[in-house]
Amino acid sequence: MTTPPRPLHALSDEATSEFKMLAGRDSRTQEFMRVLRISREFVHGFRAFHTIGPCITFFGSSRFGESHPYYEPARSLARRVGELGFNIVTGGGPGLMEAANRGARESGGLSIGATIDIQNELPNSFVDRRVKFHYFFARKVILVKYSYGFVMLPGGMGTLDELFEAVTLIQTNRLAQFPVVLYGRDYWEGLVEWLREVPLAAGAFTKTDLARIHLTDDADEVVDRLAVLARRLDLEPVRPA
Repeated sequence: MTTPPRPLHALSDEATSEFKMLAGRDSRTQEFMRVLRISREFVHGFRAFHTIGPCITFFGSSRFGESHPYYEPARSLARRVGELGFNIVTGGGPGLMEAANRGARESGGLSIGATIDIQNELPNSFVDRRVKFHYFFARKVILVKYSYGFVMLPGGMGTLDELFEAVTLIQTNRLAQFPVVLYGRDYWEGLVEWLREVPLAAGAFTKTDLARIHLTDDADEVVDRLAVLARRLDLEPVRPA
């Protein structure tokens, strides 16, 4: 006796799992369900950000909490960038993402979290507007699409992924020449030196490509750079209430 097919709603969680999607070929029904969920996720993200003004995205580690040396500098920098008139977007999680969202809220601007449903990472309490995602790639598109600049706070694999994706999009003319700032010289300088001494020296990319990454631990320098962009966009400065 042939087993009747399960209804589509019963396939939903299994069919749309990102882990299962990346495990290889699946049934046509499951693949179709994934396409629907991916489409729904993009529509959800586009609609959520459609009426929001220019953003600056802060990337950083979820593991560097309030006692970490970079937490307060990240919070202060996000507050100052928010006061320029930019909305601040992070991945909405704990650690340095929380620090940036906290600074954004203190600026009087909008604090946004594009969260991902991964185990043991709850959204932080300083997010004013939360946009939920299941697929990492959909989330990354949104974090880039609505941003006019990127501040890379100290972080791990996810932050490195986001850094190199942003720079690659700029290099290949998929993204405008927006500022990409590595904030925290002590943390990032070794990476920049390696990029200069190994892949650049080998001809894997050009000096122009490397120059797209701006390394600093001077908050004034970051704010001044973004203030030029804010004036170009005719943003109204925000003052804390």
